[in-house]
Amino acid sequence: MQVHARAPLSPIGRRRVVERVGTKVWSVAAAAEAAGVTERTIYRWLARFRDHGEAGLVDRPPVARRQPRRTPPERVSAICALRRLQMTASEIAECLSMALSTVSAVLLREGLGKRSRLAPLEPPNRYERRRPGELVHIDIKKLGRIVVPGHALTGNRRQRAPRISIDHDHKRGTAGWEFVHVAIDDHTRLAYAEVLSDEKASTAVGFLRRALAFFARHGVQVERVMTDNGSAYRAHQHRLACQRLGLKHLFTRPYRPRTNGKAERFIQTLTREWAKARLYANSAERTNTLTAWLNHYNFTRPHGSLAHKPPGSRLTKAPGNYT
Repeated sequence: MQVHARAPLSPIGRRRVVERVGTKVWSVAAAAEAAGVTERTIYRWLARFRDHGEAGLVDRPPVARRQPRRTPPERVSAICALRRLQMTASEIAECLSMALSTVSAVLLREGLGKRSRLAPLEPPNRYERRRPGELVHIDIKKLGRIVVPGHALTGNRRQRAPRISIDHDHKRGTAGWEFVHVAIDDHTRLAYAEVLSDEKASTAVGFLRRALAFFARHGVQVERVMTDNGSAYRAHQHRLACQRLGLKHLFTRPYRPRTNGKAERFIQTLTREWAKARLYANSAERTNTLTAWLNHYNFTRPHGSLAHKPPGSRLTKAPGNYT
């Protein structure tokens, strides 16, 4: 029960007034003066106690008893059932011939406004390989290139990167993108990453060779790699490279990033704790901090799935400097 912040009578005070007046020890006028309320208020609580007992001294919800325009319960159930089938509010409104505002209000009231609130369609599938190098997850994160410091750093909203004209009314930025290639070992969570200029097959092959050399320096012999179905990884050049390196190449199921979940989760941490952790003057400054952050991630930062120990704690070879 929630009592109004300025209510002169609390539930205990109401009970005290009812007892005083009910036993005729106090008059209504005296009880009202002592409680700092009007006599009408005292009569109201007396009537509620006489009709409903102790329950009558509890505040009633400020909702009308009859709501003729309220959405019927069976229609609310239908909206919720369709929402759990991953349908959007607009699709539900079209299917049930209802106003979009009404459907959105019902979803919000029922706690289904966001898709993240829906019950998972399947339980999480958590697994871990038994030894280092048995499987390495590889993925790519695209980041916008920083040409000039943003207004969050300088306070100047007029300072922008150069733009080129597409037509008379539209312009396009020249900053472009950078691609962070990442590789993370399934067992140890030891991670390696590079900021590269594109995501072509030749670039992915070069990163793969350097990632294998990094893992080898830390005593990890890679046996398998897992990637998504991007064109760089489906290319003939990448397939030949895996064959020559003695790697078995596994692909994720289409439209299921959870299959490569460890790489996806590492990218979330990388983005939050490195790419967006501070304000950078340019992309070069951001890139220069990657090595130090990876050292911290691999050998210092506690990892939740490793009993709050860093990935380097699972290496059989003593970790050295990250180069």
